[in-house]
Amino acid sequence: MSGPLRSGPSSWRRAASVVLAAGWGRPDPAAPSLPAAGFRLLLLQRSQRQGFLPDAHVFPGGVLDAADSSADWQRLFAPHLGPPRFGLSSALPSRAAFPVLPGDRPDAADSDPAALLDDVALRICAIREAFEEAGVLLLRARGAQPHSGPAPEPGCALAPPPDLEAWRARVRSDPRHFLHLCAHLDCTPDIWALHDWSAWLTPFTRPGGRRFDTAFFLCCLRKPPTACPDMAEMVGYQWLSPSEATESFLSKEIWLAPPQFYEIRRLANFASLSDLHKFCLDHALEGRERWLPITLLTADGALQLLPGDELYLEDSDYLENSLSTEKKIEEIMKEGKKFHRVVMHDRHLYSIHVTVPTKHKHVYPKTYVVAKSRV
Repeated sequence: MSGPLRSGPSSWRRAASVVLAAGWGRPDPAAPSLPAAGFRLLLLQRSQRQGFLPDAHVFPGGVLDAADSSADWQRLFAPHLGPPRFGLSSALPSRAAFPVLPGDRPDAADSDPAALLDDVALRICAIREAFEEAGVLLLRARGAQPHSGPAPEPGCALAPPPDLEAWRARVRSDPRHFLHLCAHLDCTPDIWALHDWSAWLTPFTRPGGRRFDTAFFLCCLRKPPTACPDMAEMVGYQWLSPSEATESFLSKEIWLAPPQFYEIRRLANFASLSDLHKFCLDHALEGRERWLPITLLTADGALQLLPGDELYLEDSDYLENSLSTEKKIEEIMKEGKKFHRVVMHDRHLYSIHVTVPTKHKHVYPKTYVVAKSRV
């Protein structure tokens, strides 16, 4: 029973997140503007008081606000770049994918014809949240030479203003102040530095739980900017390589939700910032896949099934339900061959199994199995 989803108790909220990958190490003699020793990812630690993912390490991000799509942004991008795409690449291809949410229907579109396109508004949202949560300003001077399409080279974040905390307090109280900050600094959000990466729908965990439709963007920076958590929603941060983040999670120093763990393992495919940035440029016109993980509860853990896995069901019943079995994880793994799944042995012990081919020229994580001594 695939197709559009029936109305359910979940209230889906649009959101955006930005994965900040910064160069780390000595300059590469062959490309002096880029480091030679790989890259690090910015992970923010959520407060234990947060109702959603308390104490988790996450990428900067948050809920889309009406201010992010306001037509008032048009005057800030003028005169060099105009609507509807402000110099971004041409419209991304439409991906027919399960599930279709009620908000995806044409009759659910924004009624304001002057509102910014989602491609633009979601980028502004991610950039605003990076400022609110981490004090990182992904802005570009309005006088800078405009370019069409994605940024051809990794850039740098803007140095924070001396009155950072005052501005951050204003933006947190009313997101419309982010446009005022950009105007004050004579900058625009650097939407061209954010590359389409992926999109995740929050899986069902319990009736009435918070559900988000989150676009993930990736931004490559030549060097790590100074991060300053807001100490309200975010109480700490770390710059970690994919391998460091994986080990910190397995050793219980940090906690990662399955999508963050999956994306970190996906990024482990890239040896350097230049490799990652080149991939983003080559992938610019492919768009992003949006996935709804389906949870399979087992006798000794759980699996999150992703599209392409042999147990994945494109069935709208699983918007508000989980699968369950009395079998153990080991039994289920022995029975199958076509895998695209995150195996959750316990809260700090995940494995990833991928045997399906990638789609739309993207890259999936390599199979990653934790040592039996840790299980």
